[in-house]
Amino acid sequence: MKKRKKGFAAALATTLSLSVLSSVAFADQPSSTDSSTSLNIKPPEFFVPNGQNKKNFFVDKKQLDKLTHLEGFENTKLYKGIHNGAGYWMEVPENWNGKLVLYAHGYRGTGQALTVSAPSVRQELITEGYAWAASSYSTNGYDVESGVKDTHALNGLFRQLVGNPTHTYIMGHSMGGHVTGVYAEQYGDVDGALPMCGVLGDSELFDFFTDYGLVAQSLAGIPKEDQTYIFDENFIKNRLPVLRQVLGNGLKADPDTGWAVLNKLTDEGSVLEKVTENLSGGDRPLFEYAYEKMFDDFLLQRMPTNPAYGEATGNVINNTDSVYEFDYLPGSSKEERALNDSVLRISNDPNGRHNNGLAAIPKVTGDLKVPTVTLHTLGDLYVPFSMEQIYAKRAKEKGKEDLLVSRAIRGIGHCEFTNEEQINAFDDLVNWSENGVKPAGDDILNPEAVADTYFGTQFTTARRQYDSTLWTPKQ
Repeated sequence: MKKRKKGFAAALATTLSLSVLSSVAFADQPSSTDSSTSLNIKPPEFFVPNGQNKKNFFVDKKQLDKLTHLEGFENTKLYKGIHNGAGYWMEVPENWNGKLVLYAHGYRGTGQALTVSAPSVRQELITEGYAWAASSYSTNGYDVESGVKDTHALNGLFRQLVGNPTHTYIMGHSMGGHVTGVYAEQYGDVDGALPMCGVLGDSELFDFFTDYGLVAQSLAGIPKEDQTYIFDENFIKNRLPVLRQVLGNGLKADPDTGWAVLNKLTDEGSVLEKVTENLSGGDRPLFEYAYEKMFDDFLLQRMPTNPAYGEATGNVINNTDSVYEFDYLPGSSKEERALNDSVLRISNDPNGRHNNGLAAIPKVTGDLKVPTVTLHTLGDLYVPFSMEQIYAKRAKEKGKEDLLVSRAIRGIGHCEFTNEEQINAFDDLVNWSENGVKPAGDDILNPEAVADTYFGTQFTTARRQYDSTLWTPKQ
């Protein structure tokens, strides 16, 4: 087993090639079964209340027509409109194989314009004969409940407009991965699930952001009783400058070239880096590069401004069971125990978290019902690799590990997958579901395997330019 060498990255000049998901906004209209490509819908002149939603949302007619045929696929049939307060897109290829892919999009902010996205592998899907359908959801915000329910309604609408598919699969990115995981557990109308870069640890993601902010304050010498887990104007104005000073500023501009370069982390900042590595998935390739690229307040700004995240009826944060370590030796050292004792502990409100159902921020329990394949980049810190490990542990606890295959991708960006990596996973999922051939995956719960220099190379189809380990993707 080869262990990678440790060391800080020297420069940060890489531009990520993220999978770009096309998104559009819709104008709120009554439900429509018109499947033409030129719906005559009046543009909105004002916000239209929707009684189902917590606030007023709208769809935009100008964006409705942006779903057009891909070049070379002019014979696919397009469906677009409004259903139950959510915009939808559907596409059925001329050579439809009878199968449907539901797509769940990620977080869209808290604005009033609802948006819908085509899958990034749209062309690959229709080339293979799959129909696909996507919903805007009827709300924005971190509203997984609406995402699940509206995607379920979309599934039913497809059957009304097109017909009953022979097989149905669901895939999603980021928050859409959370939607995908919950959907597959709650409903029995899909044959397989592909959550990618997903929030599969549900509320544990928000614990991670809070852990980071509290440990940072502790390492900066701020007493436990003075620490805060709310990212507000006071934090930005008074606390953030102190943390930058004590921990190191992360990125700065080179005065000669203007390029972003690393400002060396202080000793305290280096300890925070090691704690973050442990919290986000353990010793693994590309973490150091990802962390130091994103250190300029990125994770600090992920702390909550609202600990209920706009969805729960109380605080969802709980770090009473968090353990902060900065080495990989067994047990906790005296220094680690001192750090843990110096961090503010927060308990979630009883009504902030629910273990079952769709309320608040739904839990992904790991009680898998269908074959599930996941993808996650190793250096993702927006939704860290630990989300996959939490999901795998829960599936194992439920005795459902045989229904889960996890794949690591050697990237640092959030949802930074090539289309080939995604469609390979999807094709393997379909073969597993329909022919019983379980695909290969990565041993993400084995720390020694995860720490290996070449971990993640098995399913990565293109070596990113910032990946300094020499290896050749499999063809």
